[in-house]
Amino acid sequence: MLIAASYCPLFRPFGVTTWNMYDANKPYGIVVLLIAVVGIIGVVFMQAKVARMAAWLSVILIFLFYILALLKIHTSFTFIPFHAISKFLAKQIKFKWGWWLLVAGPCLSLAGVLSEKQRFKMPVQPETSNSNSSLNG
Repeated sequence: MLIAASYCPLFRPFGVTTWNMYDANKPYGIVVLLIAVVGIIGVVFMQAKVARMAAWLSVILIFLFYILALLKIHTSFTFIPFHAISKFLAKQIKFKWGWWLLVAGPCLSLAGVLSEKQRFKMPVQPETSNSNSSLNG
C-alpha cells in the first residue's frame, strides 16, 4: 500500500496541479520506495526482523515527511515582505487524499509485524508412509 500511496496525489498547489511524493521530493520518495521494497522482501523470505525494521522505518519516514511538508508549506513564502500575502499563499496549498493511504500502509505493516501470533514459521510437511507400506506388503 505504501508503494501505491507514493504515487497518489498528496498536494494541490494553487488548485492547478497535483503533486505526489516524487514531485514534492524525489530523493526522499526513492528512499521510502526502497524501504517498502525491503519490507516486502523481508516478508517474502520470512525474515521477521527485516520486515519489522522496514515497518518501523516506513512509519518514521512518513511521519518525518508530513512534518517536513508542513514546514515547507509554511515557510515557502516567507520571502514576501507582506505577512498577509504570504499567509494567503501558504493556505492555497492543500493536502489531498493520498495522505490517508500514505499513513495507512505503514500502520498496517506495523500492525502485521507486531501481532502476537507468530506468522514467520516454516510450514511442516507431513511424512509419507509409502516406505512403510512396501515393507509390510
